[in-house]
Amino acid sequence: MYDDTHSPLAESAAPAEERPLRPAILRGWRRRCPHCGVGPILKGYLTLRDRCPVCSEDLSHARADDGPAYLTILLVGHIMAPLLLIVFETFRPEPMILATLFSVGCVALSLYLLPRLKGLIVGLQWARHMHGF
Repeated sequence: MYDDTHSPLAESAAPAEERPLRPAILRGWRRRCPHCGVGPILKGYLTLRDRCPVCSEDLSHARADDGPAYLTILLVGHIMAPLLLIVFETFRPEPMILATLFSVGCVALSLYLLPRLKGLIVGLQWARHMHGF
């Protein structure tokens, strides 16, 4: 069995400081800097800042990519599909009313969740030293 604890690469790698996961994720959910928790990490609806305006933490390494969109679709689907069934079985509204209500609900929930989930993913990446953090 190979033991890499005495390899030159293992000796040259400096241990990274421990970053608490839960506070970083909660700060990201609030769209705040995962390091200080004060500065905003988004400069628009979904545009990530290069640096925190308060503590100057470098955020340019964050790569949320499609993760927030996938999580948003997953959550909205799992919330709205059972709710749609419950409302239909309980109240039997007209089809157009039901479609309108749930279309607006899905869009509103998606718009609410998307930037928060992006911040959450950036906080996770920061806490786990991913993508150059």
